Amino acid sequence: MDSAGLELLSGPECLRLLAKVPIGRVVYTDRALPAVQPVTFALHERSVIIRTAAHTRLALAAAGKVVAFEADEFTEDRVRSGWSVVAIGHAMKVADPAEVEVVRQLGLRPWNPDAEDFYLRISVEVVSGRRLPW
Repeated sequence: MDSAGLELLSGPECLRLLAKVPIGRVVYTDRALPAVQPVTFALHERSVIIRTAAHTRLALAAAGKVVAFEADEFTEDRVRSGWSVVAIGHAMKVADPAEVEVVRQLGLRPWNPDAEDFYLRISVEVVSGRRLPW
C-alpha cells in the first residue's frame, strides 16, 4: 500500500493490465511544454506500440525522446474499483522493415483515421502502477 492506501502493483502485473486496454495517453515534451495525447496502442513484448502519422506533433516531438505512457481502467458501479499504470521509456520510430511487418500484424487502429503506417515503439524501461482497494 502507498501513503494514500492504494495497492502498489508489481512490474509483471502492470504489464498484464496494460495488455487489457486499447487506449492510453502519451506524455511528451512539445516545444518545451508538456503535452498529453490519447492514443490507441498494443503491448508487444516489453514495448508499447502506437500507430500514428509521421507528420503529427507526437511523432515529431516524441521520436528519440524519453516519454511517459499511462493507461487505466475504472468502474463507478456499486464498488468503485480501478487501476492506473505508468510506463516510462524511450520512444523510437519503428524503421526496420522486418519490425514494421511484425507491428503491422498487431492490427492497430489509429486514433486519427488519417494515420499512416508510422509506428512508435516505447520501450518500457520503468513501470509502476496502483490499484484502488476492492
